[in-house]
Amino acid sequence: MSNIRIALALAACLAAAPFAHAKSPTLTVPIHAADGTDVGKVTFTQKKNGLHIHIVAKNLPVGDHAVHIHQNAKCDPPDFKSAGAHFNPDGKKHGMNNPMGHHNGDLPANLTIGENHAGEASFTVNYLSLDAASPNSILANGGTAIIIHDHPDDMMTDPTGNAGNRIACGVITGPVQ
Repeated sequence: MSNIRIALALAACLAAAPFAHAKSPTLTVPIHAADGTDVGKVTFTQKKNGLHIHIVAKNLPVGDHAVHIHQNAKCDPPDFKSAGAHFNPDGKKHGMNNPMGHHNGDLPANLTIGENHAGEASFTVNYLSLDAASPNSILANGGTAIIIHDHPDDMMTDPTGNAGNRIACGVITGPVQ
């Protein structure tokens, strides 16, 4: 009788195992300055409540810097203009504080770089996705780019939040792990 209980318990554990260890889809993207300097990385993790974005940055000027998702998966130096405009499949205005709604590529906070020329930022947004079939996917249509600007985002002014020049860039394409 105890062998049957052990077998049933083992079967229950094996049936639950795939769910217990299921990993959230993740994509890590390196970020570089125009001269090729390593500026850090951003990790995108798809969660039930949205897309979690974690930025780890280094070798940047001290201060606050806007970070946006741009529409093209290109980072051609020296100005990264090849990344195009902000990712905006919903056709809205710029700025998290804009009463008309914000671009999908607008992120809810600036990246603060400390005296050691490094910084981190994390946020979860429900208006972006790693699901390539989703209309708000950062991987759809060949991908997108993440841009760090030289000034903070004022969270209101259309089209860029007075963020200034593009000083670092990372191409966002699959595969998702």
